[in-house]
Amino acid sequence: MSSLDLNLLKALDTLLAEGSVGRAAERMHLSESAMSRTLSRIREQFGDPIMVRAGRSLVPTPRAIELQTQVRALLDNAEALLQSRPVKLASVERKFTIRTNEGFVIEFGGTLLARLNQEAPLAQVCFLMKSEKDAKALREGHADLDIGVLGESGPEIRLQALFRDRFVGAVASDHPLANATQITAEDYVRYDHVSVSRRGLAEGPIDEALARQGLVRRVGAVVSSFPAALVIASNTKLVANIPKFQTTYSRQGMRTFELPVATEPVTVSMMWHPRSDKDPLHRWLRDCVREVCSEHATPS
Repeated sequence: MSSLDLNLLKALDTLLAEGSVGRAAERMHLSESAMSRTLSRIREQFGDPIMVRAGRSLVPTPRAIELQTQVRALLDNAEALLQSRPVKLASVERKFTIRTNEGFVIEFGGTLLARLNQEAPLAQVCFLMKSEKDAKALREGHADLDIGVLGESGPEIRLQALFRDRFVGAVASDHPLANATQITAEDYVRYDHVSVSRRGLAEGPIDEALARQGLVRRVGAVVSSFPAALVIASNTKLVANIPKFQTTYSRQGMRTFELPVATEPVTVSMMWHPRSDKDPLHRWLRDCVREVCSEHATPS
């Protein structure tokens, strides 16, 4: 144990996570040849090949699979030990990466940045747009927080609900529905809609709810974000269907109405990897996010 290099454990953890010397080298900011030499040292340390070639790829040996969970736990404990020191927020220069959608950034980003800057003026926040609902960015350390509706995560990912949101309709101020005192389902389907889907899907839960009433809407456009849907709706006769609390700012100047069909509310949560659970700075970041959301949306 006296000769065990903690950096080798970090390299082993990265190699097993990536399954490739090249990708592990890139993640650790090393050359591929340096990473290959590190793998040789790991093999010597543990007396096992660790990664063996299978065709054009590398696969872990049974011994490596056995080590993976233990190594990850040991690294997490070592990180927590270093993070137990008192932190002075005023001197923190850390970069925090938050993976979320465009609507959350527009609605909550400014307030969150003001809140963080008040206590840690040297800290930096990078908002990374979500392309898929998975935990890969958290597991690989590319994001500190993942904020949105829960997708594929995993049993180890920590989760905390921030608020519940519900869908409403929005149209331009000169839209024929803008002055209606009551909008029926028949009125609602009389006009084309703009749908939001990262995968380009035109139909969803709203169409299922309409079908139960024997109604069908026509989707005239599909976009990848709610702010984009609102921009289109504000300049056309299309109807946008968006989450209420994440689009308050973007809906300014438009007519908002309750949907004439029942849809399930959604829960917006923040997710993080357990390696950051006891990090005082990460805990401070989570507290700030939770407080900002509770001030601007209905509590969960």
